[in-house]
Amino acid sequence: MVAPCIPIFPYDHRAADWHAGERARLAALGKTPSFSDGMIAAVARSHGLALVTMNPDDFRFFDLPCVDWRE
Repeated sequence: MVAPCIPIFPYDHRAADWHAGERARLAALGKTPSFSDGMIAAVARSHGLALVTMNPDDFRFFDLPCVDWRE
């Protein structure tokens, strides 16, 4: 019932471009995130969405709104 109502966003060219730039920016600051966290952040950012997570510390250096779903 719920699954058909939840959109699934792709890791597409737009997300990959943002991910590459953000990864380079963070690496230059000495804060290279895990590749998979970068992919998750990129999908959210490339679709203009806030990232809702249980692990906001994993995404704190990315340039995107991040919300702790437990709050």
